[in-house]
Amino acid sequence: MTPQSIPSNQTQLWMAAIKPPMYTVAVIPIWVGTAVAIAETHRFQVGTFSLFLLSAIFIIAWLNLSNDVFDADTGIDKNKAHSVVNLTGNQSLVFGIANLFLLLGISGILGIAVWQQDWTVLGIILLCCALGYTYQGPPFRLGYLGLGEIICFITFGPLAVAAAYYSQTQAWPIERSSILALLAASTFVGIATSLILFCSHFHQVEDDLAAGKKSPIVRLGTETGAKLLPGSSGSLYGLTAACVLGGIFPGWTLLSLASLPFAVKLCQHVGAYHDRPELVSNSKFIAVALHFFGGLLLGIGFILPAI
Repeated sequence: MTPQSIPSNQTQLWMAAIKPPMYTVAVIPIWVGTAVAIAETHRFQVGTFSLFLLSAIFIIAWLNLSNDVFDADTGIDKNKAHSVVNLTGNQSLVFGIANLFLLLGISGILGIAVWQQDWTVLGIILLCCALGYTYQGPPFRLGYLGLGEIICFITFGPLAVAAAYYSQTQAWPIERSSILALLAASTFVGIATSLILFCSHFHQVEDDLAAGKKSPIVRLGTETGAKLLPGSSGSLYGLTAACVLGGIFPGWTLLSLASLPFAVKLCQHVGAYHDRPELVSNSKFIAVALHFFGGLLLGIGFILPAI
């Protein structure tokens, strides 16, 4: 069967399963960490950045596929037509491909470590992978306890951003302002990433309840969850403004305010349709746009003064 002959709905299911927009979750932490490093050192290791970025994309592919496999074990995805396991009907094959992606990703990070003769970045990324596994992987399944957003914040925020920074500098910041800049930038990315996961729960409350998954939305209810979005998304801009006023971020990082329309759209959309799964299901992609453009512009704001 040629790609042209695949039914459009099947193609759409595969696109939903692969989730191309979600791979920006790998891009933004590497970009922001690298941007902070460039702002301080005025140097850019293109090869390191490119290999790190490719490796991060492989690791996200592992995370997405392995989560489908682990969710198939619990039955939580039985009604999810765009699960890769459901589409292929071969859980073992999907798990094998997932582990291949993990091997490729770790190999790339190992290459950076060998090249630089420094194992710090490899250690951080291995810790990220371990935390990523605990999200859905047995026997931990911490996502089922409602801890996914915390894991997401730590992994894609402070850890991933710090690893990207270190890969460019091979040293940690010493000056107080530099330390605060790295911490604040990683907090921005961590919050934005956690928002994506948070919004992914609104449309699957019934399936989560049936599988015993106590996601934040299951615990809080969709209405309360929707009311938390203005404050959590607004914190991104409050943090940036405070850091600029405090001299921690360069003024150009206020460019990230240009992503505010996505935050407004997200809050309005979820506020209107939080209890209507068929309409709120796309809210995570609005959150992805907020994450991507907010992080992209934040990084540009760090680099412009260095240029």
